[in-house]
Amino acid sequence: MTDTIATTASSVATRRFPADFLFGAATAAYQIEGASHEDGRTDSIWDAFSRVPGAVINADNGDVACDHYHRYRDDVALMKQLGLQTYRFSTSWARVRPDGGPVNPHGIDFYSRLVDELLGAGIKPWLTLYHWDLPQALEEQGGWTNRDTAFRFRDYALDMHEALGDRVDVWTTLNEPWCSSFLSYTAGAHAPGRQDVAAGLAAGHHLLLAHGLAVQALRERDPGLELGITLNLTVAKPVDPASPGDVDAARRIDGQFNRFFLDPIFRGEYADDLRADVGHLGLDDVVLDGDLAVISTPIDALGVNYYHGESVSDRPAEHPLLGSAPTDRPTRSPYPAADGVFNHPQNLPLTAMDWEVQPDGLRELLVRVHEEYAASAGVRLYVTENGAAYDDRVAADGGVHDGERTEFLESHLGAILDAVGEGVPVHGYFYWSVMDNFEWAWGYDKRFGLVRVDYETQERTVKDSGLAYAAIIRERALPAH
Repeated sequence: MTDTIATTASSVATRRFPADFLFGAATAAYQIEGASHEDGRTDSIWDAFSRVPGAVINADNGDVACDHYHRYRDDVALMKQLGLQTYRFSTSWARVRPDGGPVNPHGIDFYSRLVDELLGAGIKPWLTLYHWDLPQALEEQGGWTNRDTAFRFRDYALDMHEALGDRVDVWTTLNEPWCSSFLSYTAGAHAPGRQDVAAGLAAGHHLLLAHGLAVQALRERDPGLELGITLNLTVAKPVDPASPGDVDAARRIDGQFNRFFLDPIFRGEYADDLRADVGHLGLDDVVLDGDLAVISTPIDALGVNYYHGESVSDRPAEHPLLGSAPTDRPTRSPYPAADGVFNHPQNLPLTAMDWEVQPDGLRELLVRVHEEYAASAGVRLYVTENGAAYDDRVAADGGVHDGERTEFLESHLGAILDAVGEGVPVHGYFYWSVMDNFEWAWGYDKRFGLVRVDYETQERTVKDSGLAYAAIIRERALPAH
């Protein structure tokens, strides 16, 4: 670990954050923990998928990752140096209930120790129950296409509350169910790697059902909890607002990316236009009487994950941006009914993922979600993931001078303040990620962290962006430039 973070050069604060605004950062279990088969943990779908030839760049896997399982105390000390007020982490179902079976006391003990370490450092633990690491044994029984998995998830949620409910009061059910359904069961780009439209729709609905069942059970167990879900959302706009084909393309992406999850959670329904698009492809077969009432069980908090927007058309782009891992394994579109929809570049700066840097999209998204969903439901909004991968390197002076990431961070925090200025009560921000880690199909090829990880030595080095974030947290304001 590098030396204690020093104060950066003084700057004049121009834009202050609300007094109750929480500054945090996030990770996920499989991406950082390692110890993939220690202390009773068994395979998750990502352990199995990482062994599929061509599925992950360089055949990378999470066997060691950042070795957080053994180094969590040092990592929490680093978070304290950064000044984080809260830390969003996920618990591994495959560690806590290996193979979906009985509770593993060793797995529970790890998360109990982690929570105690966080509390001892004055950092609020923010627990996510599911960040894509379904036990492989449950996948072999159908995974998220099997309705029973939703009920097993509820039981796992209650097990975690039994262990940690006395110390953790913020519980997120799922992280980005769009990814763990459509990207995973329809596109085949993520674990378990299926390429089946009906499977993706079934998985999406059953993930929502799992969310509702867990919220009901946790609410009954402990009415004082702050309960919610985290969704990755986008701003989908037509390339040509005067083109009916482009307008319909944007409607389809919005429906199959955003509203597929927002409408059931907040309104207890799938929108008519969405059902017209995808109902006959398998959704109507899995939605049973009473499901939507369970899914729309009131929540307290919605986490918004935002990385970039979409500009779409019914005409192909001349020079499209791929934005997905260039693995050897063929995949298909994640969208069940968006054939003939094409993304177009917007001539914006790009991250190392070929994702466009579009901070104003975050402002626009927060305003929309607040006005159309959260405000009337009394739901608190947080930005629970936002970050950028750049090909940063350790310089001759030992530092990591990632100015582009610092600019990304400050511009998106500025977009949040813009939304606050428009009347949206945003309650917190979590940068993705605390440290470089296993980036799913990208393996270790892309780095998002505020802290660089040398995967050979496991040495941590705070990047300039981490120093900049520490200064923002300390001043509770964006610096003048």
